Amino acid sequence: MEWTIQQVARGAGVSSRTLRHYDDIGLLRPSRVGENGYRYYDAPAVARLQRILLLRDLGLGLPVIADVLAREKDEETALSDHISLLEAERDRLDQRIQAVRHTLEARRSGRDPSMEMMLDGFNDSYREDVVARWGERAYEASNAWWKSKSFSQRIAWKRETDELVAAWRAVYQDGETPTSPRAQAVAARHVTWLAQIPGTPVADGDRERSIELVRCIGDLYVNHPDFHPTYGGRDGAIFVREALKAYAVTMEADLTD
Repeated sequence: MEWTIQQVARGAGVSSRTLRHYDDIGLLRPSRVGENGYRYYDAPAVARLQRILLLRDLGLGLPVIADVLAREKDEETALSDHISLLEAERDRLDQRIQAVRHTLEARRSGRDPSMEMMLDGFNDSYREDVVARWGERAYEASNAWWKSKSFSQRIAWKRETDELVAAWRAVYQDGETPTSPRAQAVAARHVTWLAQIPGTPVADGDRERSIELVRCIGDLYVNHPDFHPTYGGRDGAIFVREALKAYAVTMEADLTD
């Protein structure tokens, strides 16, 4: 099959002049030129135009687009890359839509939404750490679970989280040791909290990997300064890490019994 330049321009939402310009600079050649001088485009040419328009929408200039297309090995790979780019763009837009939706819900309810809720989807700060430690599936499952929550559900979850954090801060500020019964009770509560998050080994019932998660998650709290204020400073984060590691030893003992 092939289409005239007017048909392709109309289908792509561009002008015939644009297609002629792409031809002039060698970016998109017509599959043939008729005796009447009309340009005709076959399916591979239209597929290439599809790639050009996608890359253009991503903000790339025509010289850069030409370089990208020149380095592509085959059409199948190019189309797979095309799908990946579109899916990534779709996910980014879905996250932003959800963030704006939560902001609207909050304003309608007369409450000021948190900065985190308003900017949700614009930045996933700890993605690399989660993926590196527990895999892509864990990140995607927990992220999808959070994105699916309504504004009121997020408020309820944040309230529960704040109560857990308050318990950690209290036990630390009261001078308890990480292995004290009180600190270990808060650690057990922390593990129960983790079990509510889909994609975590605790939620999946994977006991061995759950022990690994509990042993390592405190490192995230210590290594990322953003967490330090949550637990009353870096020393507070270290206290939480040590308490969780001690609780992991208890979990490991239970597993071997």
